[in-house]
Amino acid sequence: MTKEEFIAALKDLNIEVTEEKLTELNKFYKLLVDWNKKINLTRIIEEQDVYLKHFYDSLTITKVVDLNEEKTLCDVGTGAGFPGIVLKIFYPNLKVTLIDSLEKRIKYLNEVIKELNLQNIEAIHSRGEDYQGSFDIVTSRAVANIEKLLTYTMHLVKKNGLFIAMKGNIDKEITPEIEKKISKKYQIVTINKFCLPKENSNRSLVVIKNK
Repeated sequence: MTKEEFIAALKDLNIEVTEEKLTELNKFYKLLVDWNKKINLTRIIEEQDVYLKHFYDSLTITKVVDLNEEKTLCDVGTGAGFPGIVLKIFYPNLKVTLIDSLEKRIKYLNEVIKELNLQNIEAIHSRGEDYQGSFDIVTSRAVANIEKLLTYTMHLVKKNGLFIAMKGNIDKEITPEIEKKISKKYQIVTINKFCLPKENSNRSLVVIKNK
């Protein structure tokens, strides 16, 4: 995905792309590539692939939630900062907490936060299941199967708040039996299935409300 294609694709998500945001993404990309030589952050490092599979993919969460209001958001297992850093760049109104279990990644994330001069965002060295907090939105991208993921995340979702799992093909993970099991404790609001542009790979956004 070229930058021009990225901008056009975000228009379809009703997201405005400014020169300032593009500059921040470019800085973020360079930091990602630089740090990836030192620690394992991602196998995806080609610029056009990063813009599609990391930057654009992170922003697809806006298909299921409005991020324009002031909200608290926790990204569990953020890894290289996806989706949390990208969401903070495009929605500076969000108060973002990034959680990752690897201390080296936290050092990298703090460097990104510093270099991009991002405000109201912090990176925490912790496992999701060990962290305590209360957030409007909790998200996690490509971390674990949905059942296990709920044990890492739902205690962080405030009452009537949302957990949004960003997944690939969800069909094998959410069978009717699993859906029934989840629904005993929580409300499955929606499962939004779509394909990434260009490569047409499957994506799913599973939105679960903490009743």
